[in-house]
Amino acid sequence: MSQTAPANLGLNLSEPTTKGPHLAVAVTGRVIDKRLTDELGDRIGLIIDGIDGRVHHVALRDPSAVEEAKIGAIVEVSRTPSQRPADRNIAIVATGTGVYRPSAHRKMLEAAPARVRGGDYEAFVDTHVRRLEALRRAGIVERASADCWLIPENFEVRATAYDAGRGNLTRIRLLSGHDLKQQVKSDGATWLDRRLVGRDKSPLAMSGFGVEVRDALDRRADELLRQGHASRTVDGAWRPRANLILTLQQQEVERAGRELAAERGLAFAPVQEGQTVRGKLLGSTQLASGRFAMIDNGLGFSLVPWRPVLENKIGREVMGMMRGEDISWQFSRARTLSIGI
Repeated sequence: MSQTAPANLGLNLSEPTTKGPHLAVAVTGRVIDKRLTDELGDRIGLIIDGIDGRVHHVALRDPSAVEEAKIGAIVEVSRTPSQRPADRNIAIVATGTGVYRPSAHRKMLEAAPARVRGGDYEAFVDTHVRRLEALRRAGIVERASADCWLIPENFEVRATAYDAGRGNLTRIRLLSGHDLKQQVKSDGATWLDRRLVGRDKSPLAMSGFGVEVRDALDRRADELLRQGHASRTVDGAWRPRANLILTLQQQEVERAGRELAAERGLAFAPVQEGQTVRGKLLGSTQLASGRFAMIDNGLGFSLVPWRPVLENKIGREVMGMMRGEDISWQFSRARTLSIGI
């Protein structure tokens, strides 16, 4: 079974089942098995060894949603909010008229100070159109034309009820594509590092995978001391260097970037804050620090944070600007809005 796919996994999933009560809070753990759960092969079971000391079973309707969650990877399974942000956006655009127009939505986004990840307003609006197409098939909305959708007054209530009926209440997120052993020795910013600096407060059980994580955290802390990214205070307390996560991420990106650039006979071109990167999108690579886009401008080779909006841009020229640990992508608006039929 293929085990490579998008990193961000908030897709249509069925209700999870666990050994014990049904999932009520977010579950974090290691993927220990993946298997088809029916003869048609359109459902996949994900078995997670949780940091809470329990084994959790999740049945998914879309096998591609967890392709990147390889055996040994760390994932989080959680209940999504009862209302989708896209439904709220649609209702706002349709306020007072009962009509949602993709063109009007794009104009609102371009005029507002709020930032759309990747800077691709067209792709962002397109996700709303696809949502409306699904709701049209369910009889909740009507499409008068490509740029005119009729939205009922009780739209948000009906849309939420539609999701509940389909079991679309679960989100799976890849926290790390690397197992604990790889993370302990990594030169990148790992899930273990984020726990060490206090960004993840979920409790660790005194049994099962929770114990393994406790041991890995101790070993990772020692490794960071060895690498010079942490120190001990006079009373023996472990203390990370300032900006540990960003430092580790930049360290790994430079090392991996140089290796990948050498394979292609190019010079590595690191991208700095505020710098614009242009070039051909070759694909992506999974590092301990996350998924990164591989950009070749013909002379230099760069690695920058990956975003889902790039999935259909592989092989094409792209342009983006680095902003801290993120990047804002810019795309031509020459193509037309894609409307599902």
